[in-house]
Amino acid sequence: MKKLALILTVLLFAACTQPASHTSKPTNAASRLESIRDNEIELRAFLQDMPKGGNLHNHLFGAVYAEDWIRWAETDGLCLDEKGPAIRFPSKDGCGDLQTVKAALAGNQDLRNRLIDKLSVRDFVPAPGWSGHDQFFATFGAMAALPSRFGDMTAQAARMAARDNVSYVELMHTMELFETILPMVAATRMSGDAEADYKSLMNGPFGKALPDMVARARKDIDTAMARKDEILGCKTDHPEPACSVAIRFINQPVRTLPLSAVYAHQIFGWELMKQDGRFVATNLVAPEDDFISLRDYDAHMAQIDYLYKTLGPRNVALHAGELWLGLVAPDELKDHIRKAIEIGHARRIGHGTDIVFEDNYRDTLKQMKDREIAVEISLTSSDIILGVKGSAHPFSLYQKAGVPITLATDDEGVSRHDLTTEYMRAIKAYRLSYEEIKQISYNGLKYAFVDAQTKARLLKELDEKFARFEARYAH
Repeated sequence: MKKLALILTVLLFAACTQPASHTSKPTNAASRLESIRDNEIELRAFLQDMPKGGNLHNHLFGAVYAEDWIRWAETDGLCLDEKGPAIRFPSKDGCGDLQTVKAALAGNQDLRNRLIDKLSVRDFVPAPGWSGHDQFFATFGAMAALPSRFGDMTAQAARMAARDNVSYVELMHTMELFETILPMVAATRMSGDAEADYKSLMNGPFGKALPDMVARARKDIDTAMARKDEILGCKTDHPEPACSVAIRFINQPVRTLPLSAVYAHQIFGWELMKQDGRFVATNLVAPEDDFISLRDYDAHMAQIDYLYKTLGPRNVALHAGELWLGLVAPDELKDHIRKAIEIGHARRIGHGTDIVFEDNYRDTLKQMKDREIAVEISLTSSDIILGVKGSAHPFSLYQKAGVPITLATDDEGVSRHDLTTEYMRAIKAYRLSYEEIKQISYNGLKYAFVDAQTKARLLKELDEKFARFEARYAH
């Protein structure tokens, strides 16, 4: 009897200590999904209403729709270069030979349409010498808005999340780089030794200016969040639903800039994360296939490794493997994801599209599974930028390997879609079950870089939202 009691005790302890799973038991919601999975409009309505935990890979500038860029430019007196077309800042003498955006677009729907198409992939059709990749990245050079619109952008991102039933958003955003850091360090020579280069930067003008830059950035965040709350009426008796969306930011150094600027901005981000909990991670951005991005990839990983080991751990999410055979030479496909994890300390991988081309990719997949390193997948983005979709995309490879998957929008304004679209694409392409998409929804919070207390609250709220959602299909 003592032996039986001991066995029962061990079994009970094991059951109580198993990690909680957020996949559901079969529900009528699951039956509803099965009945509508091939009906486009019914599927959208279902998924639009379904709670989604988090959107963890979302660039703030890329999240803004063209119509908002235009509206702000018209209001703020910005200029329009019709040859682009592109929005430009006025000089001290105004727009010079150019017209203001407001004047140029007044009564000119043709030009307005051309500008919307330039700021996005709307109506885009590939042509010889101009791909979806080219169109996508060219949009950012045509965008412009006053710094004071930071809060307006954040409000719009919160609204889009609320419409999508998303609880939490991490927005990648660049601060202090172009106006302060780049001109300050562009001429500083780097040796390629991360320790020596760190000392070189910190012993120069950048190091002296760093405290002021961080303080200014924190003040700018205060101003932006106050503006966001004002726009959404968050402190009034009638707040918009977007007020309940929790927002955090990710620092984004631009990997196509000089090595000194990338490193300095990474150092800036490291200090900003230390001082301000609203910035929760760092992530390198810009085309991974760019010549400079490829040439400096190992140096960028070494910089992050040095900061991580010397200044203390920070959350790192890295664009890695946003490449494909033909876009780059085979040698460029062999190790970016692995190096992002092993040297760059990435806790999440953005895109990871080229995983099957990496050397020993099965070992990398196992490492991601064992260490719970999530992959942030944006199916729309992979389709537009790389031309990779359906069974060519490694979604199923990650899924079968047990790698945690999150779905994200990447640049929903440029791509003109939303997170519901990503869920729809995943269900239709990979025949996901209700339990699988529900787990992906929870992954958006489980692998978020938000503080533990907020994460626990958001997970509890997501439980309640799913209970209400599934109750609709109880009969």
